[in-house]
Amino acid sequence: MLDELIAGKKKQWLEADACPVKGMLDYMRKQGRLREPQVEAIATYLFLKIKGENKPLWRLFAENFFTPDLDLAQLKLSEATRRFLRDNEAARALYAFSIQPQEDGKPLLPELEGLISDAPAALDCERIIKEIFYEVSYADYLMSLPMGAGKTFLMAAIIYLDLLFARNEPDNPRFAHNFIVLIPSGLKSSIAPSLKTIKDFDPEWVIPNPAAGQIRRELAFEILDEQKSAKSSNRVRNPNVQKVSRCFPHPYANVFVVNAEKVILDRLDERPQELIERSEDEQDQRANELRNWLGKIPNLSIMIDEVHHAATADIKLRQVVNRWQRSGKIVSVLGFSGTPYLSGQDQKQKQVTVNEEVTIRFPRIANTVYYYPLIQAVRSFLKKPQVKIAQGVRERLALIRSGVEDFQARFGAKRYADGALAKLAIYCGDIETLEEEVYPFLTGKLNIPEAEILRFHRGNKDYPVPPGAELAFRSLDLPAPHAAPQRYILLVQIGKEGWDCRSLTGVILSQQGDCPRNMVLQTSCRCLRQVDAGSSEEALIWLNDGNAQTLNAQLRQQQRTSIEEINSAGAGLSEKQVERHSRMKQLELPALDFYQLRVNYQDVIKEEVQTEQALQALCDALEDYRDIALTIVTDFEAMESEVKRKYGQGLEASRDTDIKAMGTGELNIRDVDEKGQPASFAHWLHDIAKGGFYTISIDQLRQFKGQLRAIFDKIAMKQPQGEHCWNESYDRYAIESRIRLAFSPRRELRTSSEVIPDQAELLLVDKLGPVDFNDKLYPNEADVRRVLRLDENPEPTTEEERQEERQKARQKVQQAIEALKEQSMDASLLEGQLKELSDQPSVAVAQRDKSFHYLPYNFVRSGFELELLRKVLSLRNFRDSALEIYYNGERGLTGFVIQCFQKNETSWRNIGRYTTDFLIIQRDPNKKAIKKALMVETKGEGYAHDPNFQARKSFVEGAFLEQNKKQFGYDKFDFLYLQDTDGIDKNIIKLKGKITQFFAGEQNHAG
Repeated sequence: MLDELIAGKKKQWLEADACPVKGMLDYMRKQGRLREPQVEAIATYLFLKIKGENKPLWRLFAENFFTPDLDLAQLKLSEATRRFLRDNEAARALYAFSIQPQEDGKPLLPELEGLISDAPAALDCERIIKEIFYEVSYADYLMSLPMGAGKTFLMAAIIYLDLLFARNEPDNPRFAHNFIVLIPSGLKSSIAPSLKTIKDFDPEWVIPNPAAGQIRRELAFEILDEQKSAKSSNRVRNPNVQKVSRCFPHPYANVFVVNAEKVILDRLDERPQELIERSEDEQDQRANELRNWLGKIPNLSIMIDEVHHAATADIKLRQVVNRWQRSGKIVSVLGFSGTPYLSGQDQKQKQVTVNEEVTIRFPRIANTVYYYPLIQAVRSFLKKPQVKIAQGVRERLALIRSGVEDFQARFGAKRYADGALAKLAIYCGDIETLEEEVYPFLTGKLNIPEAEILRFHRGNKDYPVPPGAELAFRSLDLPAPHAAPQRYILLVQIGKEGWDCRSLTGVILSQQGDCPRNMVLQTSCRCLRQVDAGSSEEALIWLNDGNAQTLNAQLRQQQRTSIEEINSAGAGLSEKQVERHSRMKQLELPALDFYQLRVNYQDVIKEEVQTEQALQALCDALEDYRDIALTIVTDFEAMESEVKRKYGQGLEASRDTDIKAMGTGELNIRDVDEKGQPASFAHWLHDIAKGGFYTISIDQLRQFKGQLRAIFDKIAMKQPQGEHCWNESYDRYAIESRIRLAFSPRRELRTSSEVIPDQAELLLVDKLGPVDFNDKLYPNEADVRRVLRLDENPEPTTEEERQEERQKARQKVQQAIEALKEQSMDASLLEGQLKELSDQPSVAVAQRDKSFHYLPYNFVRSGFELELLRKVLSLRNFRDSALEIYYNGERGLTGFVIQCFQKNETSWRNIGRYTTDFLIIQRDPNKKAIKKALMVETKGEGYAHDPNFQARKSFVEGAFLEQNKKQFGYDKFDFLYLQDTDGIDKNIIKLKGKITQFFAGEQNHAG
């Protein structure tokens, strides 16, 4: 499909010397915080944005932007067809698309291929292409990554990248200034919390400082999830509309997260008695004011999460987006989904008419521009599950017993690295089953303590929501010391999708109906999220026969895989992954002793607050908090109602005059609608405390009841019946913020510092997991096997003895090969071993005792580092020295991490952590401790001028070296910075010079 065509063209673009984003992608990979599929999705997005000029997909397609080079002369076509395709880009693109091979080798669209081959001029190829891509006039892309691959962080990364480009080119229409994230209507309760993580995304993962920090400070993040106070609300009453309107008149760097049902197209019933002729904008405003205000935001990018839910309802969403686009506001639309495949029913709905006889259907969503399949994610970074099917077991509790006992045997004592307990989710079809069958069975028959069980459902008349269940549910994934005690999570119609509890390790679906049939795949996969990066983790899924059949069908349809293939991925590493091995025991590599700077922070009250005076001053200055714009009424129903009350049905001219007055804000709001949102003084105090996260208590507020009541009486209007309603012309958010400040004394942060001893293992063995195969793993697979064999069976010490041993081994292997061949059996494995025995050992094998504390090293992000290590190991006299070199630059695998600080006039400021790329060490005579360590840092030119790196480099070269010299009484550490633009030979000369200087007189010079 299209994503496969894009991948080829994208690769050509990225490999070009002039590619403008190559350095940016290298930076992301160097940071190591995003997974490779996230980086590849970003690369695809930038390719379409920059190289594709953000054009609609149909236009790029019709212009042959994606089409691979076709040798028309080699195709079985008539000469007339060849000439037509040569001259008609749209027809040539459509033909190339139709003959694209599927997994079974057959062409993607054979009927279309035949029609173009026979009579291409008879087809309106441009119309067909438009229809394939939904006939939209804007950039509309779908990114398909499975659950747990980081779709939310991908959204955040794209937001920051667009804003970065927008800062550099503010008038470039390709880049968005504002963003809307739409959540499918049915998933708002489960997905909205995870989308809040966009706000906490660290932009330094994708953009270096200072740009990252500047954009982060500019970004305004709003979740439009508040309930409006009336069915037909005006802007004054709808708090979501208020949040949007506050960003005008010049919206920039806003991210609005909103439930899709708030913005889908509501059809406005045009009644016969309607006498006012309204514009399209006025009609839209009356039907849905939030949608109307969102549509006014300029330079807008729309992101739709879990877009596969909108396969049919998307028609309404697309109508809304198309309406916004007519005013020129939309920059692009991005959809995110775990699957790009359409169900059979959706394929029927999404079909394209070629001519009167032929229609074509697509198995995938047509605008999928990037696809990373579930099975690949399982092989790479998700937990590797074992799916177990209780065949023939119809009784619910018997299956649950088997699943729980299996979970206890495999994960009963498991804690993840952050202290979170492994958890098992048991889904139930209804509340009665959970409360009356499953929960008593766990506590009574399986003797599971009640404290280890969490029951969570929405409640009914017989069984209310268990006390504290929702808070406990949302706290399940907290790390130690706040790790949740629950291991067994009982759920009804909750947690089927969007629940991102990483420590969930198992799932039980004991009966059909425990979750909706169309969500068995999503529910089963809840336990696959990775917890500890770089580790190979497992999971457990127990299903009855019916749910297993459904899961298998959904895996085949939506992911083109099966339970069997998923289980095989869990049973062993795929060929695309490489197992890694610790050699800490063989090398007897000691921990590294060093000293760290520790900075202690103390919050000191500098000036006590005068709360009473501050509240009185606020009360006197409340007119400064009026928002005049909020007195403008835009609700036509309210206007019409008021006009009818004053003039009746017959005074058309007078009515029109008043409507114009209302539209310009000249009519007082109280004349239109006396009854605003209800106000309560007691509730207001709770809102003030809640808004400050209860740092101010209700009791503290009540001590100043008189001053607060005076403020309340000004911003809340008393009605004739005695109740109050808010006067919406006041900015209540700002007033409440000033009230909280009136209770907060002025503080300053004081720091003190001390130098403390620390000790680091150069390999955190429990973090060492498999990696994806790549050509920058070092040593190679054959050398890794050879080193591991030599670790178990060391070679003799003299060269003569080694030659004799190798000769004996070659003879044995040769005899074994001949025996296998006599029996017509495959001997290729032994032949490879014989070649290894015949070859001279590589540099890596020969120097195995002076490096490689784990195998293999992964230099996927820096060929410069790989080349440097090879050169060092190849130095003529390196093997005769007392030095060893270890790669320390793979994040998360080493304990040697330096906390860095920057000295201000009076205090230290934390500027992050530093991990050196290499350590060249010298042990003391008894080899029980590391005597000296040279830290070697390698950087590309693009990162050399990063101010954050420069600050950390300055700290390491200065304070860290000085503090450790003072504590140890000698230069235990030194630092060398190498930049790849200097060339490898020049850098090796610098390194040799530093080695000579730092280790002078204590080892033979490397030559």
